[in-house]
Amino acid sequence: MAGIADILYVRFRVPDLEAEQRFLDDFGMATYLHEGRLFARGTDANPYIYSAEEGEAAFLGLGFEALSEADLERIAAIDGVAVEDIYAPGGGRMARLQDPDGVPVDLVFGIEKPDPLSLPKRQPLNFGDRRLRLGERVAFDGPAQCVKRLGHCVINVTDFRTSEAWYKDRFGLITSDEVYMGSEDRVLGAFMRCNRGERYVDHHTLFLMGSGQLAFNHAAFEVADWDTLMLGHDTLRKGGYEHRWGVGKHLLGSQVFDYWKGPHGFTLEHFTDGDLFNEASGSHKAPFEQLLGSHWGPEGSP
Repeated sequence: MAGIADILYVRFRVPDLEAEQRFLDDFGMATYLHEGRLFARGTDANPYIYSAEEGEAAFLGLGFEALSEADLERIAAIDGVAVEDIYAPGGGRMARLQDPDGVPVDLVFGIEKPDPLSLPKRQPLNFGDRRLRLGERVAFDGPAQCVKRLGHCVINVTDFRTSEAWYKDRFGLITSDEVYMGSEDRVLGAFMRCNRGERYVDHHTLFLMGSGQLAFNHAAFEVADWDTLMLGHDTLRKGGYEHRWGVGKHLLGSQVFDYWKGPHGFTLEHFTDGDLFNEASGSHKAPFEQLLGSHWGPEGSP
């Protein structure tokens, strides 16, 4: 049974909020402080897609948005978790679950949505067979780089099948691509998407990788287009941040990707031009080599 609309945010603890805020500003988010916590939003109509509190560096979990208040209450009841008010920008209500590895997983509903922010704009592209920009130069209007939204999160888990069942049973996720090592019965993990019926959604909202131990892998944030991604790449390069992987185009999911490590060791990704699936798109299997391969760009991993 479907229960979530999308992934909404990731949460962290970091020892230096000021340094983290500089990185997020350079990464292309709009940041602000609220009651001692750092929040960051994208251009889409959500008050925050990232939050951090001060302390020893740690991944504190992620949040999904329920499709309805009834879904929030129903899913919370599976684990006997109370539904409480949210004391953060936008308010709303929340149930904080724990996955099999103890990762806090928030399910939220009723957060008040702010107006969306303006995206950077540029003139149409000229393709080999379609010339759309006639008599004008390329110019960029607005910020040099801007994140739209959180697209997905990747978590290393101790036991893939246990975690897979937990997330699917509660949130109705569908496998897009199950990744195997050598033979199809040696499953490493899976890219999973929301089930919105006929509505198209991102190829993956959550990727669980059965590494044998719990670890935050990365969170991926969508940007408007190729130029925006490359402008963001230059901003982060000039800022002296550690580049992890990219620029390239994934085989699984098709996103153009660019991975960067923040000042406290957490890897964040810019992406654009990802695949969109709906319920009828089905589930598939892929060898491990396709996980690390790319249509173009460097092979490897962040």
